[in-house]
Amino acid sequence: MSLDSWVELLERLARHPLRTALTMLAVSWGILMLVLLMAAGTGLENNVRWEFRDDAVNSIWIYGGRTSRPFEGHAVGRRVRFDNDDFASLAEVPAVDKLTGRFYPRGDTTVSYDGRKGSFNIRATHPDHKYVEGTLIVAGRFIDELDLKERRKVAVIGQEVVKFLFEGIDPIGEWLNVGGVNYQIIGIFEDVGGPGEMRQIYLPITTGQLVYGGGERIDQLMFTVDPDMTIDESERLTEQVRGQIARHHHFDPSDRRAMRVRNNVERFGEIQAIFGWIRAFIWIVGVGTVLAGVVGVSNILLVSVQERTSEIGLRKAVGATPSSLIGMVMQEAIVLTSVAGYGGVVVGVGLVEVVRRYVPENDYIRDPQADLGVVIGAVALLVALGTLAGLFPALRAANIDPITALREE
Repeated sequence: MSLDSWVELLERLARHPLRTALTMLAVSWGILMLVLLMAAGTGLENNVRWEFRDDAVNSIWIYGGRTSRPFEGHAVGRRVRFDNDDFASLAEVPAVDKLTGRFYPRGDTTVSYDGRKGSFNIRATHPDHKYVEGTLIVAGRFIDELDLKERRKVAVIGQEVVKFLFEGIDPIGEWLNVGGVNYQIIGIFEDVGGPGEMRQIYLPITTGQLVYGGGERIDQLMFTVDPDMTIDESERLTEQVRGQIARHHHFDPSDRRAMRVRNNVERFGEIQAIFGWIRAFIWIVGVGTVLAGVVGVSNILLVSVQERTSEIGLRKAVGATPSSLIGMVMQEAIVLTSVAGYGGVVVGVGLVEVVRRYVPENDYIRDPQADLGVVIGAVALLVALGTLAGLFPALRAANIDPITALREE
């Protein structure tokens, strides 16, 4: 590894610039493709996670529908409406963690404050709703059990409501009119779901049912489960819940139209499994491309050794040891793979950064990035494989008979 050996190496590579460039291009292309594929896979996965950002991924949502099968003498097409008894029965299921219902007030729900009016979405819910929906309280508090018990006329509003109705005013403690009924504002929230979700106004569900003629009705039920629950366990829980509600409302438990279910545990688990296969595919393609480049390095070194047979024979004749000849060839292999690998990483990471900065947000890839730790590990593996690729040509050079080599000259 002396200075002379480095000068000799550079001169040797410069004698065949096209061959050297193409060999390094093959190696760097493999690393480049691995970086880009990893970034694309991460971007796809981030986009899917972003789609789930608004709701807990360990949540199950159920909606009432219409019966499509006759059952116990009841006609087809009967509407299934949830009620407070359904909520109470779900609260007794051990696997259910956070539980909430939604009631949507009917009629006039125009929202006004101090002469300003607007149209916003009104949801009457339970306290656990903030966990299911991903609601972040930034001022005040959310609805609690005492609000439900006393049917208090209180409201929690989103940031978009604040911007529209309360510009320059602290809303906490102010009174908001919803359809002719005044509610005191007790909290302000943000939501990762974006501006649309922050146009919501939350009321206690008992108050909403009383004020807007809902009686015992609940329009939708949602609950979370243990984050470690498997897909199979969530499906069994879903069937248990379906059976309970079917008994209460007298419909066939196998009638999927009577009660619709959105199992986020199942959906997210299936997507995660798909991305596991995608990651495996990316590594197979990337490593395969890298190996192709390494094989190219080995072949080029074999050609190089073949071309330099007489030179190597002369070296051995004047006292060059086998280890020095092996080191000479291995040095070339390491330099080719390490420089080419580093170049592929630099170009790949640069392209990924360009995409992150200048490509607008879309529905396919979001925040693509390659794990630098993994990429550096891949380059280290590349150098190790390149060293092994140079071993066979190096051994061939070390075993050249000097007399035969000089005779070929």
